[in-house]
Amino acid sequence: MNVDYQNLSNPSWIDNAIVYQIFPDRFKRSKKSMESSNLDLMNWSEPSCLQGFRGGDLYGVIEKLDYLRDIGINCIYLNPIFSSAANHRYHTYDYFQVDPILGGNKAFDLLIEEVHKREMFIVLDGVFNHCGRGFWAFHHIAENGTKSPYKNWFNLHNTPFNPYPKENEKCGYDSWWNDPALPKFNFNNLDVENYLLSVGEYWVKKGIDGWRLDVAKEIPFTFWDRFNYQMKKINSEVWVIGEIWGDARKWLDKQYFDGVMNYRIGWSSLSWVSDFKLSSSYKNPLYPLKNISSKKYIEIINLTHSWYSDKNDKCNLNLLDSHDVPRALNSLNNDENSLKLALFLMFLNKGVPCIYYGTEVGLSGGQEPNCRESFPWNKNYKIDIRKFLKDLISFRKNYISFINHGIKWSSIEDDVLCGSFQKKDLRKTNQKKDMIIYLNRSRKNKFLIPKNKYKIVFESENIDTFQGLLIPQSFVCFKDE
Repeated sequence: MNVDYQNLSNPSWIDNAIVYQIFPDRFKRSKKSMESSNLDLMNWSEPSCLQGFRGGDLYGVIEKLDYLRDIGINCIYLNPIFSSAANHRYHTYDYFQVDPILGGNKAFDLLIEEVHKREMFIVLDGVFNHCGRGFWAFHHIAENGTKSPYKNWFNLHNTPFNPYPKENEKCGYDSWWNDPALPKFNFNNLDVENYLLSVGEYWVKKGIDGWRLDVAKEIPFTFWDRFNYQMKKINSEVWVIGEIWGDARKWLDKQYFDGVMNYRIGWSSLSWVSDFKLSSSYKNPLYPLKNISSKKYIEIINLTHSWYSDKNDKCNLNLLDSHDVPRALNSLNNDENSLKLALFLMFLNKGVPCIYYGTEVGLSGGQEPNCRESFPWNKNYKIDIRKFLKDLISFRKNYISFINHGIKWSSIEDDVLCGSFQKKDLRKTNQKKDMIIYLNRSRKNKFLIPKNKYKIVFESENIDTFQGLLIPQSFVCFKDE
């Protein structure tokens, strides 16, 4: 298939997008569900665990859209919502039905309506590498063996296969990370590609604004060669994001995706702001939490942005944490000021900032499933940084033209970063407006801010610049008026 990648443009709404990631089962159990459901659900406040359902649903998301909008969120990204036997719903068994526990397709239709009524956007999680054991084609093979006409939808090694193997037994088919609960699709079968493309097209036609595509690097390029193009044929404004944790140039050079999940922005920012107080028990080479110097941080940020075209860089999804890694506050040993510095750094980068649900009220779970806590709507918050986030979002939207031009970093002492933006003043030929930012990660030392003629346009809530000092764990932003 010959795709004209040059004519695939960024969605026009991306520059001002602020994303909020929601794990549906743990976000909000709706009043509708609490009044009418007879489901035997777990207690909302129970500790996170791998199995069990809290009963968060899409009606609950609808109930909190105004809460999110008031903070400045204008795009929600939902972890999988299709029918599944797992609370995280990455074990899909029906791609055309929203899980009944979430309220079914009726709840989703209302969610789309309410999201768009508020001029917000919605991104769904597409899990196309694998399905669950309950998926209809896989079940058909389980019942019919080699007589099933769908036997080539999966890579089978033994028939009959064993979808529930005991310890040291093999399941007899390719599965994601050797988990028999997640049979991998056979992408050498064109019927499989066409089926999954039809899934993507169906939900775009239903009105979604984007796809986040799970474990995208494990799916052949032949599929992605069609996917983004097909989605854009239906709606040119659809945002297509691949889950690629590291260097994603192979997937973006031809624009198989508009952008990727830019975890490098997240782990490097957390690693720097921690000031060597990082909780580093989590081990993942693609999310390497480690204490780093200012010089090293700048190297990582500059290299990451250099990998991508300006077009792709603006479409990347920048995040500190997610359902797959410890929460940022956990990695920062529950230090609120460090979290604010990390969020500020993330918002200064090209690309779309993403806030994991509950960050604003201090959720601080560690490795999964602990990072998938229930949202504490009883207002028993550990911290409350909603006002800070609201101000930060407003700052980014006001100065997005500077941010999209790109920031240049330098280190002043090892605990202080200086960032500068420049933007041409279209009203005055050849003149540029400048913005200068200072961040101090030190927990004990102040920093004397160099004198300048600029005006403060944004600063930490706890800052005291009266004497020209940047106090520990604070930042200030100056702009040429």
